[in-house]
Amino acid sequence: MRPFRIERSTALPVEEAWRRLTDWPAHGARVPLTRTRVLTTGPTGVRTRFAARTGVGPLAFDDVMEVVRWEPPAPGRAGVCLLEKRGRVVLGRAGIEVYGTPEGARVVWTEELAVRGVPRVLDPVLALAGRLMFGRVMDGLLGPRR
Repeated sequence: MRPFRIERSTALPVEEAWRRLTDWPAHGARVPLTRTRVLTTGPTGVRTRFAARTGVGPLAFDDVMEVVRWEPPAPGRAGVCLLEKRGRVVLGRAGIEVYGTPEGARVVWTEELAVRGVPRVLDPVLALAGRLMFGRVMDGLLGPRR
């Protein structure tokens, strides 16, 4: 697994940046040929599971994730969400950290991504693709709403 990190700043208040970044169904709307559905009931927290289904017909696969740490932002403390990827195809971990700043919020997204059956020699390619895709997701989630 090749780790990568993406950072963004936004004028959004920290609570709104957190809400948008942890709106799991909204993630799927930002990735072509993907839809995300929450698999558990209740508000998001530790043990919340969701799946991002990507592809078409028999070429589709589920990227199943589970929240393993859930700490919404509070005065003087960043929000932290850690995810474990537990699918049959996509494995790894992801982290979302949202820090309050005088201008709004700073977001740090870290990811360790592996795709079953893809040789480790291609880890740099996966990391580059992940940075591009998740950077686009972050930009869309943090951008103006229409």
